[in-house]
Amino acid sequence: MKTKELREQSAADLAKHVLDLRKEQFNLRMQRSAGEFKQTHQFSRVRREIARAKTVLGEKK
Repeated sequence: MKTKELREQSAADLAKHVLDLRKEQFNLRMQRSAGEFKQTHQFSRVRREIARAKTVLGEKK
């Protein structure tokens, strides 16, 4: 999701989005530890999206 789209969301929606991304990050870690995950670029994508969402959430507060 782009930063412009994140800025249009409410603070509650952003918090929910961060929570969903954290769950996705956890699932990716579990897949990696089981040895069934080959798309390593997904880790950095999720980490960056979390940072983007938390930055916009901080701007709103």
